[in-house]
Amino acid sequence: MTAPATPIRVAIVDDHPVVREGTAALLSNVAGLSIAGTAGSLADAAPLLDPEAVDVLLLDIRLGSESGLELLKTGRRLPAIVVLTAYDYQQYVAAALRLGASGFVLKTAPIAELIEAIHKVASGGLAFGVRPTGPAPVFTARERQVVALVIDGRSNDEIGAALGITCKTVEAHLRRLFERLGLQSRTEMATRALREGWLEVP
Repeated sequence: MTAPATPIRVAIVDDHPVVREGTAALLSNVAGLSIAGTAGSLADAAPLLDPEAVDVLLLDIRLGSESGLELLKTGRRLPAIVVLTAYDYQQYVAAALRLGASGFVLKTAPIAELIEAIHKVASGGLAFGVRPTGPAPVFTARERQVVALVIDGRSNDEIGAALGITCKTVEAHLRRLFERLGLQSRTEMATRALREGWLEVP
């Protein structure tokens, strides 16, 4: 790939210092790319969100207790965003695409794939190394509350009391969720919800 006359300015937002600085070091040695800055949180990333100063922003999804996807909801003009994550879950891919990210690359991908994605999005294209293959879980506001309380280990009675609904209504919500998502137990629901970030997706 021919290096552009003007280097593509790349910024990296990742809460893991080894990943963040390691990626920056690798990309800084690639002809045609320059590192505009790095950050470990959304707050620290503020100076990197100016599309006049940064061409491509590599954005992790999980930033401590924050979700990088929240950045895409601000409605502000941003650099081209490539979601760079370790989590190969359909809801993340679907959310990134829906919210306007330009690319989605797994951290396990070869560096050549990441470099190609940077060049594609810098020129206005899309680079989704992982594509949605099916609908991501979609929850009503009440279902999100129920799932959150299941994760907290609450009983049906406790969930009902917290939400001001009957135990039978809680059971009905859980039954529908189990059927729709192919779940066998509350434990499986809590495990998958945490592992796959069900409640993190905007």
